[in-house]
Amino acid sequence: MQGGDSPSAGRPVIVSVRNVKRIFSIGDEKVVALGGVSLDVYAGEYISIMGPSGSGKSTLFNMIGGLDDPTEGTVMVSGVEMSKLNRRQQARLRCLKIGYIFQTYNLIPVFTALQNVALPMLFAGIPVEEANEKAADLLREVGLGDRLHHRPDELSGGQQQRVAIARAFANDPNIILADEPTGNLDLKTGEEIIGRLSNLSRKRGVTIISATHDHKMLAVSDRVVWIRGGMIERIEERKNLNIKVGSIG
Repeated sequence: MQGGDSPSAGRPVIVSVRNVKRIFSIGDEKVVALGGVSLDVYAGEYISIMGPSGSGKSTLFNMIGGLDDPTEGTVMVSGVEMSKLNRRQQARLRCLKIGYIFQTYNLIPVFTALQNVALPMLFAGIPVEEANEKAADLLREVGLGDRLHHRPDELSGGQQQRVAIARAFANDPNIILADEPTGNLDLKTGEEIIGRLSNLSRKRGVTIISATHDHKMLAVSDRVVWIRGGMIERIEERKNLNIKVGSIG
């Protein structure tokens, strides 16, 4: 891509996917989930991976997060080849470098919002008092300063997802992986969540990679990767898309 307003302009590559294939064996049958995908993601950009169910977008998403290994090809994250790490090393890299946001929130039911957000920091070795202080600051940043001591069942879906966003930023990651982050939310709440995620990304310079069906996500994306049949169909910059909230033309 060319031009000073391109997402790649002056930015280093933070994720590099090269000729990645993922083939699953189901009995005697071979199922090709990814058929040879290459993609560069630049530091600080917001990228959406779009495609129908079964297109391979979740498999690609899992490769980037080190949750699965490629059958062929390489995935580099912050200069590290994920498949060269053992499971403990991969978990450590995810803890320190990657934040996750899930469609189903994945909050611990018996923990308060504060405890849920502090937990990744405790895993990283941060002292409890420091972790709690930072968790409270993050929750205030997503508009939940008055909900610090509420458990998930005392929060709405949108509030739970805001807790999940705060948790994803807990260890100051370079990358946020958001898997259908608005999938369980209504239109208005989904728009609010997208806005908060985008604002945090811009403010903190964090790379956002989202696997999504939600066309509202495209309005805040720097680039959109369209994937179908295990292959990248096309990559488009947002400025080249005719986007309105809730639709794409």
